[in-house]
Order: sequence, then C-alpha cells, then structure tokens
Amino acid sequence: MVGDKGVKKFLVICLFLLPNFAGFIFFIGIPIFASFGLSFTEWDLISDPSWIGLENYKALLHDEEFKSALVHTLYFIVGYLPLVMTGALAIALILNKKIKGRVFFRAAYFVPVITSWVAVSLIWKWLFNPTYGLINYGLSLIGVAGPAWLQDPTWAMPAIILTSVWKDLGFVMVIYLAGLQGISPTFYEAADMDGASPTQKFRHITLPLLSSTTFFVLIISLINSFQVFDQVMIMTGGGPAGSTSVLVERIYKHAFEYYEMGYASAVSWVLFFIIFIVTVVQMKFQKRWVDYGN
Repeated sequence: MVGDKGVKKFLVICLFLLPNFAGFIFFIGIPIFASFGLSFTEWDLISDPSWIGLENYKALLHDEEFKSALVHTLYFIVGYLPLVMTGALAIALILNKKIKGRVFFRAAYFVPVITSWVAVSLIWKWLFNPTYGLINYGLSLIGVAGPAWLQDPTWAMPAIILTSVWKDLGFVMVIYLAGLQGISPTFYEAADMDGASPTQKFRHITLPLLSSTTFFVLIISLINSFQVFDQVMIMTGGGPAGSTSVLVERIYKHAFEYYEMGYASAVSWVLFFIIFIVTVVQMKFQKRWVDYGN
C-alpha cells in the first residue's frame, strides 16, 4: 500500500472509504434531498404526497407560531452564548493554573457533557420545582421568594438557558483549555519583564491569542443554539403558553404531532438557511478580529 501509486492506490483508498461514504449517502445525503423535495408538498404520512409548490414557504410568512418560535430561539441564543463562553473561559483560566486537584476539577466539569440530555433535563426540572425544588429552597434561606420557573412564562426560558449553560460549560472549557495551553509562555515572561499587570496580560496577550479558539467556539455554539430542542421538550414541551417554543420544537410538532411533513420540512430548510447565512457572515468578518498567528 505504501509503495502503490496511481490508479491502484486510488482504488484501494476508495475501497476503504466506501463503507463510510455509502452510509453517509443512504442515511444522510438521500434524506436531506428528500426533505427538500417534501418541503414543496403536502403529506400527512398516510396519503401520497401532493405537490403544492411554494405554499408551505408562503404560509411561514403568516405563521405567528413560527415567528414566536424564531424570537424565542434568538432569546435563547442571546442568553446562552455570553454565559457559556465567559463562564467556560473563566473556569479554563483557573484550571490552566497549577492548582491542587485541577485534574479532578477538569473531569468534574466535563461530566455533564457526557450525561444524557434526558437525565440532565429531568434533574433540573426537579431542581426548578417551585414547591420542592432545591433552587427555591436555597433562595428562601436568604429571604428570597423564588419564581415558578418552568410554570412561569417569564422565567421558563431563563431556566432552560441556565440548564443548557450548566451542561455545555465543560465542553467549551476543554476547548479553551486547549487554546490556553497553545499559548507560548514566552509572551507572559516578556510581559512580566515589562511590568504588565494580570489584567493587561489577559487583555493584550491571552484574548488576542485566543481569538481563533473563541471564533471556533462561537461558530459551533451558535449552530447548536439554533438547534436547541431536547431540554425544551423534556422540561416545558414548548410551554407555558408557548413561551419556550423554539424552531426545532415546532418542526417536531408539525411533523409528528400534526402530521404536516411538508410544512415541517419547509421550517427545517428555513432553519438551515438561517444557520448558513449567519455562519457565512461570521466567516466573512472573522479577519477583523481573529488572529491565526500568521
């Protein structure tokens, strides 16, 4: 294999890639194109799909539930992104230092990441219980009457945001740790010789050299945020009064509760284009603030 050249080497490579490529085509590629075709049809899973052209997309323009779900998704993103990124960076900065038990704390913060969303959501649903939950009990100890959380339209989304941040904090922390460990100590040694304060070193060395890591975290976190679903379905089901309805939750309900597969496909493709456009815009403007050390 090492000495093979030309067509023979190419065929051997294709042979090894074939199982993975075939799986991608049959289980991802074909369903993606099928869903795009379905978005132009009306299909209830029982009768044959009927072609209706752009009607599903036109209906989206007048669908108040879709608009509300989009607003709630953006609300989640605005609350989630700053918390998870700043929190993870702060923890990474601490655990990057030579402190006692840092290996244990690194592992402890990562445990929620590998925990099932179902288990996490059920635990936090109990914690947010207004009567028996530990959160309101803790607040009562300092004389604060806790809200109804998941039963209150005002507090339901903040509760979901806090749950999501708690679960994802360890994942983002690991990425920031990798970025911090990639910064050469010589930068800090030179700064120490110049008498720079910790704040100055963080602002002028750490943040600029972490910009590529921050950009990567921003991209993947934003994409995941647009697809928030599990915690919403388990903790609130989109309620109360639709205050936590999000785009993927609407896709699920239109597809598997209302049996409007064509409409659900249209919503999913609108979500895809939103994510695609946001990602392209981020890629376009990254050069203004991202430093790859070139």
